[in-house]
Amino acid sequence: MADPQGFLKYRERETLRSRPVPVRILDNREVYERRQEDSPALVRQATRCMDCGVPFCHSGCPLGNLIPEWNELTRREDFATAIERLHATNNFPEFTGKLCPAPCETACVLGINQPAVTIKYIEESIIAEAFDQGLVEPQIPQRLTGQTVAVIGSGPAGLAAAQQLTRAGHTVAVFERDDRIGGLLTYGIPDFKMEKSHVDRRLAQMEAEGTRFRPGVDVGGTGEGAISGEELRERYDAVVLAMGSTVPRDLDAPGRDFGGVHHAMPYLTQHNRVVAGREVPDQILATGKDVVVIGGGDTGSDCYGTALRQQARSVTQIDINPIPDEERPADHPWPTYPRIFRVSTSHEEGGERIFGASTVEFLADDDGNVSGIRLVDVIRDKDRNVTPIEGTERVLPADLVLLALGFTGVPAGGLVEQLGIELDDRGRLTRNDDYATSVPGVYVAGDAGRGQSLIVWAIAEGRAAAASVDRYLRGEDSELPVPVLPSTAPVSA
Repeated sequence: MADPQGFLKYRERETLRSRPVPVRILDNREVYERRQEDSPALVRQATRCMDCGVPFCHSGCPLGNLIPEWNELTRREDFATAIERLHATNNFPEFTGKLCPAPCETACVLGINQPAVTIKYIEESIIAEAFDQGLVEPQIPQRLTGQTVAVIGSGPAGLAAAQQLTRAGHTVAVFERDDRIGGLLTYGIPDFKMEKSHVDRRLAQMEAEGTRFRPGVDVGGTGEGAISGEELRERYDAVVLAMGSTVPRDLDAPGRDFGGVHHAMPYLTQHNRVVAGREVPDQILATGKDVVVIGGGDTGSDCYGTALRQQARSVTQIDINPIPDEERPADHPWPTYPRIFRVSTSHEEGGERIFGASTVEFLADDDGNVSGIRLVDVIRDKDRNVTPIEGTERVLPADLVLLALGFTGVPAGGLVEQLGIELDDRGRLTRNDDYATSVPGVYVAGDAGRGQSLIVWAIAEGRAAAASVDRYLRGEDSELPVPVLPSTAPVSA
C-alpha cells in the first residue's frame, strides 16, 4: 500500500538534472545527468503516487504499464521487483523513459490540481538502477519451436516483436538496410537525447537470447545482397513488417528545389553517423549558417538542437500552428494529452521559435542556393484551415532550411509491391485487428501500419503483433502476453 499522505508531504516535482547549456552544446552527450545522490529525490517522487483506485495513467499509456505498482516498489527501493513489473509490459523502458512525451503523466489523477507524478523519471531510474545492479539478464527460451520469423526493420516496433518471438522459442532474424541495427533509435534520435550505448546494451541482450541481426540488407531492393519479397516468404514461416513510416511530407512552395533545402531525416542521420565515427561525404552542415527549421514537432526540435551543436549562426523554428496555451485548454480536458506550450531541452539552448507563420516562398542567391524564406502570419482554425494575415509578410535569412513536417507512410514499391500488400489513403500498410495483412503469414507493426506515432505505440504494437504471429505459427493460443491497447487516438510525434 502506498503512503496515503505522500502527495501531501511532497508537492513539488523533481526530475533529472540537466547539464548546463554552455557545456552541453559543446558535445553530443545526453543532456541529463544521473547521479547516485538522486536516490532520495527518486523515493520522494515515487511516494507522491496516490495509488488511485482507478489509475488513469494506464489510459494514457499504450503499453499498459503497471505504473502504481512500480512506483510503490521504487518507494521501497525494491528495484529487483520494480524492474520485473516494468519489464512485464515494456521491453525497453530505457528507450521510453528517455524518448516518450509521457502521456501517462498528463493522465495522472494527481495532475488534476497538483503537478503530476514524475512517472517518466521514475521509469528511467528503475531501468538504470536495474542495469547497475545486474538485474537485466538474457531470457533464453527453454525450447525452440523450429519455426522461423523475419522481422523487417530494427526500430522499436521491430525489436519488440523480435524479442518477444525469440523468447517464445522461434528463430528470429531482424533485417535492417542501414549498417547498424536500431532504426531511428540509432540514426534518427540525436545522441544528446539518447546515447547509443543504451541501444547496444539491449542488442547484446537480444543476441544472447538468440535473436539474429542482419544489418546492411535491403529487403525488397535490387542491389548486391538484397532479398526479394518472394525469397523472404520462401525462407521464413512468418514475416513482420516494421519498417516505419519513412516517406517525408514535402512543402509545395516556390523555390523548394533550391540548394540548401533538405528534409530533416537525412540531416539528422548524417550527424548521427559522424558522432558514431562514420565518414559522411558532403555532409549537410549548419556551421556558420542561418538555419530555419520548418515544423514544430519533435523532429524539428531534434534538428534545432543539432544545428546549435554544429555552431550555426542562428537557428529559427517555424510552426504553422498558433502558440499554445501554457495551461491545459478547455477543449483538451483531463486525462487527454493536451496541446500546451512545451519547451524541449533544445529550445532551452538558444535560437528562436515563431508560431502562427507559413512559408510563402524560398529565396535564392545568384548560385541557386537558398538565401532566405518569405513568411506570412496565418490564422489556423480547428479544422486546420489556414488564412494569411494581410500585411505580415517578411523575409527571414536562411542558408540552410530543414523540412520537419512529418511522414506520409511507406514507399509503395519494393518489398510492399513484391508482397502484394495494399496501402490505405494515408500511405499505411493495410492490416486487420490482429496486425495480419491479406498475405498469409505477413504481419505489420508500428508506424508502417499505424502511421507516424510515438515510441510507446511502436513497442506496444510490436508486442501485440508478436502475439498474433506466435498464435499463427502454433495454430493455438499464444504463449505471449497480448497488450490491451487503448482505443484513444494516437498522439502525433
